[in-house]
Amino acid sequence: MTRRSTTPWLVPALIGSAAALGASALFAVVSAREAERRTRPIGDFMTVDGVRLHYIVRGHGQPLVLIHGNGTMIQDFLVSGIVDELAKRYRVIIFDRPGYGYSSRPRGIWTPRAHATLYEKALERLGVSNAVVLGHSWGGLVAIALALQAPSLVRSLVLASGYYYPTLRADVILASPPAIPGIGDVLRYTVSPLVGRALMPGMIKGMFAPARVPERFDREFPKEMMLRPLQLRASAEDAALMTPVTVELQAHYRELKLPVVIIAGADDQIADVERQSERLHHALPQSEFIVVPGMGHMIHHLAPKQVVQAIDRAFEMARGDRV
Repeated sequence: MTRRSTTPWLVPALIGSAAALGASALFAVVSAREAERRTRPIGDFMTVDGVRLHYIVRGHGQPLVLIHGNGTMIQDFLVSGIVDELAKRYRVIIFDRPGYGYSSRPRGIWTPRAHATLYEKALERLGVSNAVVLGHSWGGLVAIALALQAPSLVRSLVLASGYYYPTLRADVILASPPAIPGIGDVLRYTVSPLVGRALMPGMIKGMFAPARVPERFDREFPKEMMLRPLQLRASAEDAALMTPVTVELQAHYRELKLPVVIIAGADDQIADVERQSERLHHALPQSEFIVVPGMGHMIHHLAPKQVVQAIDRAFEMARGDRV
């Protein structure tokens, strides 16, 4: 007598699940290709230590390096409008950080110091020395690491909307799973792009809150590029590293002997201004602190004039000018 299975639904369920995962993976790949078709590379490429870096150079004059934050890319600065103004008097250099935009990201631990090592070599190839470096958000950690590792390269820092001291953050915990090897790879090609697409409007709104999302950002920033599997991995890895890397870097902030301008929106809902930017200002006697009332995390979009003025001030401080 043949024994009947007690779970007749199991095989169809497994087949259905596999089909759903396969369909999600196909959707992720097709969507990534379509995003790249719509948003072509806008700069040049160089390969440094096996990393293919996508970058742009605009304008002429003293060098200014802009380092974007987590989840974004070169277009974040371009769409803000500050590059058009800055390029009138500076040589503006912007890289897609590894894993973002069109820069590759080999497997590894991409700490701010690892980024800084890569930037130092890339900027040397471009003939850059004595640069002012602006880092926004996570990019601020890269800017600090670069100044610590290559003091002859960085003459002054502008740190915008930064996160500098370790705190417990629920958003970091929630964003980190796609960084886990194995299961993270499955997530990035199946669930994560779909979840990211659903959550993106609220996430972007939170980045600008309490201000409104600027029309130009909403219209021109290539949001679909953020949902590609590689960029999802980069963003998740950066989020997972955020607290550990600040534990290491904060012990070295007082080693910064160069001029620093710190700027933040007073109502930043991503990085607490008092616990982050203001605290760093008190730790750096040679720093200046600019707080823009009513503005959120994306300060270069919300207060572009003040950010440009902060950069001009950083150049003045580097020259020893008095204002």
